[in-house]
Amino acid sequence: MVYLSPKITQLPGSVSNKFYYDIEFPKGHIAIKSFDAEVVDEAGDPVSLKETYLHHWVAVRYYLRKGTKEAKHNSNSGFHQSDFIIARNAGVCNHGLTQFFGLGSETRKTSTYVPDPYGIEVGNPLEVPEGYEEKWLFNIHAIDTRGAVDAMGCTECRCNLYNVTIDEYGRPLNPDYEGGLYCCYDGTQCKVKNGLESVKRNLYLKYTVKWVDWSDSIVPVKIFIFDVTDTWQKTGIHDCLIEFDVEQSTTGVATNDFISTRRSSVSFPTSGDVVYGVAHLHSGGIGSALYGEDGRVICSSKAIYGEGNDAGDEAGYIVGMSTCYPEPGSIKITNGEILTLESNYKQFLYITLKRTCTKGDQNESSQPKGYTT
Repeated sequence: MVYLSPKITQLPGSVSNKFYYDIEFPKGHIAIKSFDAEVVDEAGDPVSLKETYLHHWVAVRYYLRKGTKEAKHNSNSGFHQSDFIIARNAGVCNHGLTQFFGLGSETRKTSTYVPDPYGIEVGNPLEVPEGYEEKWLFNIHAIDTRGAVDAMGCTECRCNLYNVTIDEYGRPLNPDYEGGLYCCYDGTQCKVKNGLESVKRNLYLKYTVKWVDWSDSIVPVKIFIFDVTDTWQKTGIHDCLIEFDVEQSTTGVATNDFISTRRSSVSFPTSGDVVYGVAHLHSGGIGSALYGEDGRVICSSKAIYGEGNDAGDEAGYIVGMSTCYPEPGSIKITNGEILTLESNYKQFLYITLKRTCTKGDQNESSQPKGYTT
């Protein structure tokens, strides 16, 4: 089934980072096989990342007490805690990263298919607390970069481009905080070129869900999400910080051979076979890998960069991530095994070439002779 999210209205440079409650979703006791998404305009055409950058989208399962008045689409929950229960994934993070599904700019070219005989079980009436209903919500973070002074800087949420000194709750930002989610929250505005016409447009997240009715032939799988900023190794608590600053070259100059690496470790809370794996990275990301206690590679996921201008192939943007589909039973994780997550980013050095030629300065093939860089 193909669905559309509620309308996302944007102006050049604007940021939308809202929560949409009670989204359309398959009903009944089912096994999800895949969940794919992309941003489209009102005509249903794919929208380029060069115009609207999809920072992230996540789909979260929750239980709502029956009879609770629900504000479907807004930027905050507005629910009393006892009326609203997040039915999170099986991951270890103590807060955040509760989603079942979610990606970012890479969503168009990243496979989410769960192979047979496996399936992600949802809608089991025995798991729903008495007096509650199972529902789903979206958090969609989209940044409009049309006419931006620095489009890539907007997507990196650099605070100076947003002219932001406080977070969305009015709290002052740390002076050392140069960029991140605290600077590109819902309603903020990235700097655009002077005199730019402010053209409003409506967008949607088009999402496609594939599923089968639940049966005894399906092997249920659980979703584990890890974060390379997890503090467990140092504090004993799985405090996942969500974001971090990519380390700069020690020379202070961007070079194409400098790679920034970040690692974290985690004790896996159960045992089982790995069915599928994928990483999520932002611009500059090379890839990410999960290693077992003995150093074996459990999953390695590499960034796919676009090379053109078409939606889904935008040069300079991550448009996909490679995925892991081990042979059934070939990759196992044991209860309590210490896993290591590694993410690698690269500082890209861009060189601009300027070619000049003066009248009459041509060879016999009518090609310019001189170049200056």
